[in-house]
Amino acid sequence: MPPDFPPCPYLPPARPGLDWRALHRFRGAERGADFYRVCLEYGQALWQRRLAARALLCLDRAMGAELRGDEAILRAYPLPYAATAWVIAQTPPGVFLGNPRVHFQHFADRMNEPRREQRRWRAWACWALARVVRPDLPGDPRHEVAEPDGAAIRRGLELHGIPGEARQWEGVRRSTQTAGRRDRVS
Repeated sequence: MPPDFPPCPYLPPARPGLDWRALHRFRGAERGADFYRVCLEYGQALWQRRLAARALLCLDRAMGAELRGDEAILRAYPLPYAATAWVIAQTPPGVFLGNPRVHFQHFADRMNEPRREQRRWRAWACWALARVVRPDLPGDPRHEVAEPDGAAIRRGLELHGIPGEARQWEGVRRSTQTAGRRDRVS
């Protein structure tokens, strides 16, 4: 069995033994700050177990948490834009990641309630990060959709996101563009 991946620096440490049951307890319940924290922790656990695609899906779920923007967890662990970009960039060849560009494109275009617009613009924001971090990943040529530019994504996040979210996303996007693609973990 290959060794675990090093932890993602943008996610909280995972509690030992964390598995799917940690999220299952929120089924039919409020999905606020506690749900958000558990999504981030479980995403970290999945990442460290070399399950990159599943970790990314867990970060998707965190983006769907019902947050106002003033929750304490957001001060320590802001919305996982940096974690999403990091996981995409750090996934080594041979570890299944899928195609995050296509995933976020489909996710954004097929979003449903609750908070459809907020979650849709977050998916487009992650799509834009995936394009910067992994420009080698193709889009889906059979999926006809108007792809927004950075300005449209920023406006969408300003209108539908939590306070400061658009600024946070732009900071991650800028730092990702500046840094380029980092060496991956092995």
